[in-house]
Amino acid sequence: MDQTKDKCQETAELQRIGVVGAGVMGTGVVQSLAEAGFEVVLLDLSEATLERARCEIRDGLRLYRMLNRGSAREDLVTVVARIHLTTDQRHFENMDYVIENIIEKPEAKRGVYEWLDRRCPPHCVFAANTSAISITRIGGWTMRPAQVIGTHFMNPVPMKDTVEVIRGLRTAPQVVALTEALLARMGKKGIVVNDAPGFVSNRVLMLTINEAINLVEERVGTTEQVDEIFRSCFGHKMGPLETADLIGLDTILFSIEVLYESFGDSKYRPSQLLKRMVDAGLHGQKTGKGFYQHEQH
Repeated sequence: MDQTKDKCQETAELQRIGVVGAGVMGTGVVQSLAEAGFEVVLLDLSEATLERARCEIRDGLRLYRMLNRGSAREDLVTVVARIHLTTDQRHFENMDYVIENIIEKPEAKRGVYEWLDRRCPPHCVFAANTSAISITRIGGWTMRPAQVIGTHFMNPVPMKDTVEVIRGLRTAPQVVALTEALLARMGKKGIVVNDAPGFVSNRVLMLTINEAINLVEERVGTTEQVDEIFRSCFGHKMGPLETADLIGLDTILFSIEVLYESFGDSKYRPSQLLKRMVDAGLHGQKTGKGFYQHEQH
């Protein structure tokens, strides 16, 4: 049987998908899901945050059409009609699959998974879009650890075609297969790895960014010099400090703190400059200033 047809059959049972958290990652996930034909509900605590998300999703969909002329399968109005924004948790009582995207703090995430476990139907799968927190640990916050999986989307979500998929210690094989099928329908490839804090990507990336920040603090090189070395010498599209601004310095700090707590290894000790910048509200692109100045929209 044709592989594409197989993937469609595997995701046919997913009638309702919920997304928790209307930040940069959550809005990107919602846009990609709606483009793929899914009905999706975006939940956040704040009406103002949801209204901003609505504007960002519309802008993102328009940009997608500009960059991919002729490849969009449906008109903008049809895609937007699939997206429902709410602050009411009751909308999650009939979900088949939920993708969580809130702040990278274990205590905050635990509260979300506890209410999701109570609210969502027994068959519902929980996918954690987390930067560093162990998927096995997250599964332990629920009564359904076999139905908890990691989906580490990259930013900006609609433009990135690969997702790091993390199999927790108790994640069921059919949940892995369903998640791969869901990603395939979104036009993305899943690379499945086993669980460990930080997984593959951020266990390496967070160390690199943290050490790059230390180099700037020690005046070994300027921000521009550090990034230029990585771009010119190694062929990276972005240097580590540009990447940090894109991700968000607050998210970088939370992630490296999770690694430090999880492994108890001094190599994960957060940079003092990183801490000061986060305390000062210099979070990168999301606030307009980090290691670089950014235009605010």
